[in-house]
Amino acid sequence: MGALSETKQREPITSRWDEAVAATLSEPELLLYRSNLLGSDLRITNFGGGNTSAKIDMLDPLSGEQVEVLWVKGSGGDLGSIKLDGFSTLYMSKLHALKGRYRGLELEDEMVGYLPHCTFNLNPRAASIDTPLHAYIARRHVDHMHPDACIAIAACKNSKELTAKIFEGELGWLPWQRPGYDLGLKLEAVSQANPQLKGIILEGHGLFTWGDTSQSCYETTLAIIKRAEDWLAQNIQQPVFGGQASPILPASERAALAARLMPLLRGKISKDEYKLGHFDDSDAVLEFVSSAHLAPLAALGTSCPDHFLRTKIRPLVLDFDPSAPDFERLAASLDQALVDYRADYTAYYERCKRATSPKVRDANPIIYLIPGVGMLSFAKDKATARIAGEFYVNAINVMRGANGVDTYVGLPEQEAFDIEYWLLEEAKLQRMPKPKSLAGRIALVTGGAGGIGQAVARQLLQEGACVMLTDIDPEALEQAGKDLVKVAGKDSIGTVRANITSEDEVAGILEAAALRFGGVDLLISNAGIASAAPLDETTLDIWKRNQDILVTGYFLASRAAFRIMKQQGLGGSMVFVGSKNGLVASAGASAYCTAKAAELHLARCVALEGAEHGIRVNVVNPDAVIRGSRIWDGKWKEERAASNKIEADDVEEFYRKRSMLKLSVLPEDIAEAVYFFASDKSGKSTGNILNVDAGNAAAFTR
Repeated sequence: MGALSETKQREPITSRWDEAVAATLSEPELLLYRSNLLGSDLRITNFGGGNTSAKIDMLDPLSGEQVEVLWVKGSGGDLGSIKLDGFSTLYMSKLHALKGRYRGLELEDEMVGYLPHCTFNLNPRAASIDTPLHAYIARRHVDHMHPDACIAIAACKNSKELTAKIFEGELGWLPWQRPGYDLGLKLEAVSQANPQLKGIILEGHGLFTWGDTSQSCYETTLAIIKRAEDWLAQNIQQPVFGGQASPILPASERAALAARLMPLLRGKISKDEYKLGHFDDSDAVLEFVSSAHLAPLAALGTSCPDHFLRTKIRPLVLDFDPSAPDFERLAASLDQALVDYRADYTAYYERCKRATSPKVRDANPIIYLIPGVGMLSFAKDKATARIAGEFYVNAINVMRGANGVDTYVGLPEQEAFDIEYWLLEEAKLQRMPKPKSLAGRIALVTGGAGGIGQAVARQLLQEGACVMLTDIDPEALEQAGKDLVKVAGKDSIGTVRANITSEDEVAGILEAAALRFGGVDLLISNAGIASAAPLDETTLDIWKRNQDILVTGYFLASRAAFRIMKQQGLGGSMVFVGSKNGLVASAGASAYCTAKAAELHLARCVALEGAEHGIRVNVVNPDAVIRGSRIWDGKWKEERAASNKIEADDVEEFYRKRSMLKLSVLPEDIAEAVYFFASDKSGKSTGNILNVDAGNAAAFTR
């Protein structure tokens, strides 16, 4: 059972429990089924947020007796896509025995170290810090969700009174407290003392609900959320956020401004670690960033711990007036805005730090709000940037509801800090795997639907880069995009159909890369054709077609990428996929050979101008890459076969035998060479040529 598709936001929250499906499932599988249903709707809980659990009687592998086992979402993971191995399993008897080890609130973090000693059946999934919150609630099935509607109530100044009014005694209420062992004991006490309760609102945090079966727990969770949504809808004051205070730019203008701004901003915040960006101009975002209360509400910060762990305690509101759009003024204001934000964040750290606090982290903003335009989010990878934006949309929804019926209250600064710099969170960060060699880099691959283009994209994706793929063939490009999504996920791949001989369309490619990822660091110029004809039969159309695609196209792509790389100020790498024919003339292919030779010299020229900006330019020269090649599938194969007086089916074997090493050259071989020049492994190389031709003495560079 995989993740279910995300519920459309405009549909009402209704039960999707299928009793026929459920009847075939074991108790652990029912927990998984419930978890996937809940996690597939972002209105119920955000990505990676929330927990579910079930207390299940199971056969103890040691004693052979039935024992009660807590199944609870383990550390990390996402409810929408979790599998059975994503749950921790712990003996309930041992969890209850831990109460004797508890030494008080100031030392409660040490209780996390005891959780592995409670593991049932040697389960390797680490238990999360939320485990006690589920273990000690005196019910068999428990859901802990972060629905916007319930957090809105939890984040109100009069949260306790509103909870009593809205839920009429069906929900309990607890004041804000950082998740941990002590909170678990408080939840136990409330659930035992009040058997009529269906759940509890945690101030400033979220919702706990429970039931005797997986189905009843699930349906109670949905009913409570719907009740909160309905009450807010009926009671919220209009206009929200104080009403609209600034105009909203047309969609095309919003996108154009974001695409211009993102590389500039990315360059300023990526000096220590490459960042990737995400743009959101959804209705909820536009309503907030264009409102009268934007500045004061943004300054209050977020409430739910899941929100500010992803977004920092507050965003940066950029100084932009959509009634008189002035991009240059906005760009000029960025440096001081970032200086001020970093100073404010550092001061927050200094005010709140404790003797044991980890060192201050990256002080740059994660969320950027632009009046009349939308929201930008930047993080170390595309998925994290997108998810951070989604979390801030959750925060907007919370502020919308809370301020619409009462007064929105963010977490106290010290409490927020203690979550952000929690030693247990720091330990989790330290366990993260080392970033891949191209993590945070953005690559543009032209001719991306061909064999070499796809192989290059696959190699770069596997090394952690995001890839914008472009090609003139829309059907082949679409299929290539679908195939490559399987390598690194949909966040890391973008596609845009374009003709690289068109100046406007090339500009559109770079704008698309900037809007999707934040800029460009790597250009792989790979678009190509091949043609053969004796000189006296070479038409002007054949000559111009080779020049247009192989010279003009490479010029336009490199010029456009060069401009963005300069703007970012992060350096960059361009790799031209040339050809052995750029060094060695071939009879009957004057148009192709001349164009390929021009590519080599263009690369040298760009390398000269790029050096002072840290932009490296190198060339990979393949020869006879036949497998997977769309060029060799066409007339070129027949033409080269005729030129060499062989059958078309014998072309690959002919070129293999012709090589010095007697080896065929594959797309993956070219991809390895491109990766070398794209990565820091070749950080001191520019203006160079690497032949990948299995050995051709005539092509030796001199």
